[in-house]
Amino acid sequence: QVQLVESGGGLVQPGGSLRLSCAASGSISSINTMTWYRQAPGKQRELVAIITSRGGTVYADSVKGRFTGSRDNAKNTVYLQMNSLKPEDTAVYYCNADRILTSGPNIRWLNDLWGQGTQVTVSS
Repeated sequence: QVQLVESGGGLVQPGGSLRLSCAASGSISSINTMTWYRQAPGKQRELVAIITSRGGTVYADSVKGRFTGSRDNAKNTVYLQMNSLKPEDTAVYYCNADRILTSGPNIRWLNDLWGQGTQVTVSS
């Protein structure tokens, strides 16, 4: 079974830093673009960062210059380094894989796979 698991969230003070990880587990051949989203209470889910299969990145204006996305294809993991955190960054952060090619006896495509999220709280 293939799944995504986010980790690294927690409580930090304004100006602090966190590094989030999203690891894909299971029998995987390859993963295409992976994307970080966040959702604050009472708000719609917001796209935060896109990390392409080759490590290219695009960021939302709200986090540009503060957040850095990266990936390690050998580990099937993407990261989100968050610096200079603000209270408005408080949200549950999710990762998404647009397309995964599985391996093993039953090779198949998995589309639009989501993790369960990790809570980030920025407060003094």
